[in-house]
Amino acid sequence: MQHPPARMAEEGLPRPWVLPRLSWATVLRLSLLLVLLSFAIFCFICCVQFQRPQQTQLEPLEVHVAEVQLNLTVPRKDPTLRWAAGPTLGRSFTHGPGLEKGQLYIHRAGIYRLHIQVTLANCSSTYGTVQHRATVTVGICSPAAHSITLLRLPFGQSCTVASQRLTHLAVGDILCTNLTLPLLPSRNAEETFFGVHWVYP
Repeated sequence: MQHPPARMAEEGLPRPWVLPRLSWATVLRLSLLLVLLSFAIFCFICCVQFQRPQQTQLEPLEVHVAEVQLNLTVPRKDPTLRWAAGPTLGRSFTHGPGLEKGQLYIHRAGIYRLHIQVTLANCSSTYGTVQHRATVTVGICSPAAHSITLLRLPFGQSCTVASQRLTHLAVGDILCTNLTLPLLPSRNAEETFFGVHWVYP
């Protein structure tokens, strides 16, 4: 009469969990699948890592820069100074920006460094009151919505003014430079010049 309780006790014990036995063929298939998956992940990471540098190398940003010289016509009929560039004018050039009626025309938006130097022709410290009150201005003259003065340089007692600054320019901006009438600027390219250099988008 003692055997039935013993069987009930044995039947109530939890059965140990036994891993299913896998064949060698199944193990090899799983190993090959893991290797292929790891290789695919590695290839994907490599593509992501090298995609951006390759695009930068294939499509480099072209630097826009211009250095122009005075294109003076005498007598001056308006205060606007007109500029020119080309191989026949020595070290003047335009690479990106253009010239429209003697004024620099911007073809790419971004931060530009402007620089200008203007020297008066036949200048002396006793030139007169007009010289002392004369100024050179650089600004955006077109389109009208962007019109603004960027530089205003008074001569005072000097025969030369020079300055530079950073400013944002948009596509289509035209830069105008003005010199107080009736003063004449020097045509010497080492004394009077104007330029822009794109430095940042």
